[in-house]
Amino acid sequence: MNQARVQAMKKLIAGNWKMNGNGDTAEAFDNDMEEVLNKYSHVEWLICPPFPYIASLSNLQRGAQDCSAYDRGAYTGEVSAAMLADMGCTYCIVGHSERRTLHMEDNKLVRNKVKQLLSHNIRPIICVGETLEEREAGQAYEVVSRQILESLSDNITSENAVLAYEPVWAIGTGKAATLCDVTKMHGMIRDLLKSSLATAAKMRILYGGSVKPSNAAELLNADNVDGALIGSASLLHEDFIAIGKAVEI
Repeated sequence: MNQARVQAMKKLIAGNWKMNGNGDTAEAFDNDMEEVLNKYSHVEWLICPPFPYIASLSNLQRGAQDCSAYDRGAYTGEVSAAMLADMGCTYCIVGHSERRTLHMEDNKLVRNKVKQLLSHNIRPIICVGETLEEREAGQAYEVVSRQILESLSDNITSENAVLAYEPVWAIGTGKAATLCDVTKMHGMIRDLLKSSLATAAKMRILYGGSVKPSNAAELLNADNVDGALIGSASLLHEDFIAIGKAVEI
């Protein structure tokens, strides 16, 4: 692995709680992590809880699971990037496959959300990934490349944004992509970024999709894998910690 690139950044261990948890569990999780944050400071820890529980995190770095493509106005139920910044969020997930599928979000909408986040100094975690049908049809690289190119805004840099590759067929299924699948896709993404970013080597590319303690070491220490976006395994602090501890110092 490129040691210069590794030394220049911490790997990001990000938990996406989706629509799970409550205020008490968020506060307890946050308290349980206090000692860990100091002991394992060689990685960057982040939790993205449901909107109502973001404020329950005081030790952990705060993130959100989505944001509006608009700054303000008559958009009932929406939460703006400005509001997230006001709550102390430093990251926000956008373009997750569940949003793309269940809410019909396309690359243009994701791009607009990215712009909103950057305007409020929040780092977007931009999710990309192919379905099983697309992979079996040999379209995985094409799909992921298009998602990246159409979702990135003009002012993206390696410092202000993160990419997350999440093969849709591996999310919440217990079936992780093979190490070969991951390294090939992450390598392709890195090469694609080099065509538009001068500092592409420093852009963090996370892997997400059934990441758990049993496969974390293999995945997190692979080439071009700069952290993990973790779903169900992030709901238990023991599993979340175990995944972060798998990062080599």
